[in-house]
This record gives sequence, C-alpha cells and structure tokens, in this order.
Amino acid sequence: MNYTEDIKAAGLLQLDLLALAALIRSGQVSPVEITRAQLRRIASLDGDLRSYAHVTAASALQEAQTAEREIRQGCYRGPLHGVPIALKDLFRRKGVPMAAGTAIHRGTPADHDATVVGRLRDAGAVLLGQLQMTEGAYSDHHPDVAPPLNPWNADYWTGISSSGAAVATAAGLCFGATASDTGGSIRWPCAATGLTGIKPTWGRVSRHGVFELAASLDHVGVMARSAADAAALLETIAGADAKDPTALQAPVPRYTVQTEAPVGGLRVGVDPDWNARDVDPQTRRMMEAAMRVFEQLGATLVPLRFPSEEAAQAVRDWAPLCAVEAAVAHASTYPSRKQEYGPVLASVIERGRALPGQAYQDILLRRLAMRGRIDAVFAHVDALLMPVQPMPPLTLDAISVLGAQPGLVEALQRYTCVFDMTGHPCLTLPAGQCEAGMPMGLQLAAAQLGEPVLFRLGAAFQAATSWHLRRPAL
Repeated sequence: MNYTEDIKAAGLLQLDLLALAALIRSGQVSPVEITRAQLRRIASLDGDLRSYAHVTAASALQEAQTAEREIRQGCYRGPLHGVPIALKDLFRRKGVPMAAGTAIHRGTPADHDATVVGRLRDAGAVLLGQLQMTEGAYSDHHPDVAPPLNPWNADYWTGISSSGAAVATAAGLCFGATASDTGGSIRWPCAATGLTGIKPTWGRVSRHGVFELAASLDHVGVMARSAADAAALLETIAGADAKDPTALQAPVPRYTVQTEAPVGGLRVGVDPDWNARDVDPQTRRMMEAAMRVFEQLGATLVPLRFPSEEAAQAVRDWAPLCAVEAAVAHASTYPSRKQEYGPVLASVIERGRALPGQAYQDILLRRLAMRGRIDAVFAHVDALLMPVQPMPPLTLDAISVLGAQPGLVEALQRYTCVFDMTGHPCLTLPAGQCEAGMPMGLQLAAAQLGEPVLFRLGAAFQAATSWHLRRPAL
C-alpha cells in the first residue's frame, strides 16, 4: 500500500507517535502528506470539538517540507522529526498569538519562543498550533471561550486546564501535545480522554516562555497516546536551561530506553485504605485489576500507609498558595484590567492578594514537611499506585462551574495536587472504562527524578493491557 495516497484510510492519524515516526524514517510516510491530512482532519472535526485556539497551517506545512527534505538527505534528527504535534496555548511561540485562555492576551503575538518550543523545533517537530485551555490555567474557561468537547462523549468533562491538549490528542488532531499541571491539569484530562500523561519532577522541564499560573506549582509536561510516546516527548524537552535558573541541572536520561526495561523486582507501594476510602466502586475495581497486572508483570506490591491526613491538609493549602502565586503572576494586569477577567480567576487573585503573610508562611512550612514525608515513602518503594480521582468520569452537568464547587474540587484534588505541592513526578495511564463507556485512569508517582521508573512501569502495563489503544469513534 502507498501510505501517502490515502493516509486517513490507512488509519495513520490514530497511530502512536513512535509508530508514525518509524514510518516517516523509513520513507513510507511523507511528513508533508501526514501534515496535510492532519490539517484536513482538524478542519473537518475541530469546528465541533473546539480543541484549537489557533491553527498555524502555513508554518506547519513549511516545517513539514523542511523535515521531508532533511530526512531524504539523510539528516534524521530523531523520533519527532516530521511528526505533527501541538502546544497548549500557554507556550510562547514567536510570531504566533498566545492567549493562555484569557481575554487580555488574545491576539497578541509572542515575541520569543519558549525553551520547550525551541527544543521541539530543534527536534524537527511540526507544530500545528495552539490548544485551547481554561483561563490562565485555573479551573474554568473564560466566559468568552467555548470549552473543548470530549471526543468520547460531548456530555462528559474533558478535564482541566489542558482541555484542548487532551481533546486534540485523543481525537487524532495531533500526535502529542505539550501541557502543564499545577493541581492536576495533565492527569485529569488524560484520565477523561484515555491518554497517557507525564507530570515530571518540578524543574525537570524549563518554564521559560510558559505563561505562569503559580510558579512553584507549575509543572511542564506532555500528553500522548502511550508511555513510550510520552517518554520520547519528555526526553526532547527536558533539561537544564540558562534562561530558567529553576530548571534542574541533572542530566536527562534516555527515557525511551527505559520503556523497554523489565519491571521485575520493582516495588510498587499501595495504601489500601487511601485508595478505597470514599472511592467509587468502579474506580476500586479498576485499581484492583491494575494491581493484578503489575503483580503478573513481576512487580512487588508493597502495602504501606500514605500520610493521607497530611495530604488532605496539602489539598486545603493548595488553593491559597496557588492564589498568592497567581496574584504575583498577574500583577501587571490585575486589578488594572480587572473587568477583562472571568469571575473565577478574578476571585482567585483577590484571595491571593488578601492572604495574610503569617498564613502564607504556615502553608510553606507545611508544604516542606509534606515533601519530606513523601520522600520518606519512596525510601521504601520505587513507585506509588493510586487513582487519578475517587469518582468515575464526570458529566458536564455534574461539574457545572467547577470553581464554584469547592467540595468537588477538593475531592478531585485528593490524589493530584499533593504531588504538585511536593514536586514529585506522576504518570497517568488509561486503565479501564466506566459503566457509561468512558475512559478511566490510574496514576503512578515516584521519587524526585524518578521518571525512568514511571516509564518502565507504564510501558510494561501498556504491553499487558489494551486500554491505551482504544480510540473515540468520530
């Protein structure tokens, strides 16, 4: 079969990134033709799905032409060369508008590339455009923005704040996406749309050129269709950066190599009480099935007690801490342009501006103690297994305006934001479906810079299961 003649019929737009990369490298698939097909699919489907804030079709085709010429000349840059991917709309890309889900910045071209964007360019990736997101990467879309729709079922939540990144990757509108996670913004959308996502160790990826929600909580990561794809993306964008002094200096491992390593002997910690208390029966069944898979793969399940009470306090501390940092991030436009903000983000900033200094310091001290407690957990296990959320997939009716439902937010954050508070890496994997047929996800956490362990476990799990191979019918 000539793959370039009918890419859509061949199903290539739903392939994993690395599978497409192999076809591009061998010459069976043209970067130009796959990019054209990708742009046609975006034009056909995204009017309904609304995952893109801005499509850069002309520059994507130029990048694809350059990639095709280089590959034909024997200059192959690696697995992202010629592969169409997209950016959450908080990564600055020179000359391209970046709104970060806000009204204030809409239509304003960026004057430089984020470090992540530069590294993707160096890898030869084809950048399709900017992906829609919640306002300022907090919980709700700006009132002027029509939120992206879940390609599995439009009546269900996409997860936030990386809503467009999840929808586009799941719907076959890109082969992977950059994203960010401040309280769960990679993990919730991945669980909601059947994707794999990595929230790396804080500082593992440079934040230079990334629109800020809360500097010490913002984690730059990726969404993909498999653990191996996520490993390839993270391997490309991670590493030290002179433009971001908080980026970690530690060398970047070959994450893709780790996806081929066995998991026999790895210790996976499980707190049976924390994973079951106030957790929906469907979620508990998913976790029990996943535990059996890891045991069959040769991993050792280690019962432990996670510091759940302290974690619950960390969840309560997350909102005021995020609010203070958001107030700092928006100081140049708030309150001077307050009328242009949506009500949820404005209320968050107001809360941050009002928090007393002593209360803020108390939060910082509790945060440091929590980080130490979780470091102690990983002295005894290689990874920790837990759900992404304690309830099955949420309908849009159930969430309404998320920022106005603090009880639901606290429940959602139970397993996510504690690791944003401490900076430990987390990998989200699709691991089941609910009774309504929607995807469900689990989460693995590891020690600081423990991404290699996460990719080993994630790839092994996906070799033994097929949840990550399911695609929405569009």
